[in-house]
Amino acid sequence: MAEQSAGARGPYAKTAARRAQIVDEAYRAFATRGYHGSSLREIAAAAGVGLSTLQHHFADKEELLLAVLARRDQEGDALDATLAGSPEPFVDRILDRARTNESLPGLIALYSVLAAEAVTDEHPGRPFFAARYDDLRSAYTREFEAMRAAGRLRAGVDPALAAATVVALWEGIQLQWLYAPDAIDAVAALRGYFDLVLT
Repeated sequence: MAEQSAGARGPYAKTAARRAQIVDEAYRAFATRGYHGSSLREIAAAAGVGLSTLQHHFADKEELLLAVLARRDQEGDALDATLAGSPEPFVDRILDRARTNESLPGLIALYSVLAAEAVTDEHPGRPFFAARYDDLRSAYTREFEAMRAAGRLRAGVDPALAAATVVALWEGIQLQWLYAPDAIDAVAALRGYFDLVLT
């Protein structure tokens, strides 16, 4: 019985590896050509499988996009786990994450391309990014409110506006960094903003 169970795991492991391979290629395609600029046929060819094999694992391109976004979240969660529970304050955690992101330009490129494309109503990634922006603004607003309560937020600075500004600055400066990594320092830009709004 144990031998049958072990043997039964073989096809499942192979299926998981095949799915991961397809997601890897879709990740690269979406990061370089966007969702609309990539085809399932091209992704299948890059993964070394036929279109029918790809569609066996992912019914359509939307389902594949959701798998890519889930992988992106897993990578982001892995980075966040290294900072979770850190005694460092909010600002230091943000700067550490921005510094770590620079070791993953593909992740930044994927996020930047898909976030821009997803603004259209019909884009299947729109709910993902809308929810993500809501979550980030809410979490950062709470952090700025806590700093205001501790007397660290400069007078007149609105926590919700400061939170939205951090999100906008971070994404914008990372996009510039993709174009000119030797000229742009995302961490310094974020640190400069915090210096303006905190005492």
